[in-house]
Amino acid sequence: MIEYHCDLSRINAADLDGFFSGWPNPPTPATHLRLLRQSAHFVVAVENGSTRVVGYITAISDGVLSAYISQLEVLPDQRGNGIGSALVRAMLERLDGIYMVDLICDADVQPFYEKLGLTRWTGMIRRNYAALES
Repeated sequence: MIEYHCDLSRINAADLDGFFSGWPNPPTPATHLRLLRQSAHFVVAVENGSTRVVGYITAISDGVLSAYISQLEVLPDQRGNGIGSALVRAMLERLDGIYMVDLICDADVQPFYEKLGLTRWTGMIRRNYAALES
């Protein structure tokens, strides 16, 4: 069973092992914990009876008009169990009073987000891989 939390008081860096698979220069678990703590909004999926995080979602927001869902990830061995969908629903509920909620994703996962009520759009990005090294 999975529990969904907006509290990191029991979570430490070791509970965040296994994320960012396939990234060319992945953040460390300590950096991951820091990014969760500094996000305007986050929800973590935790295995019941433990502190092991199996999924998370983050968003940044001005708290008035706009929010951006910046990350969603579920550990590979937990995918297909509805955790990602539950995390998106929880985040959209947290952002319910915000006019625009945006995210950027690869084309192959757009159908996933469409099933959750989001609409395809376009966007631009810039990546600074050197920033991940700090």
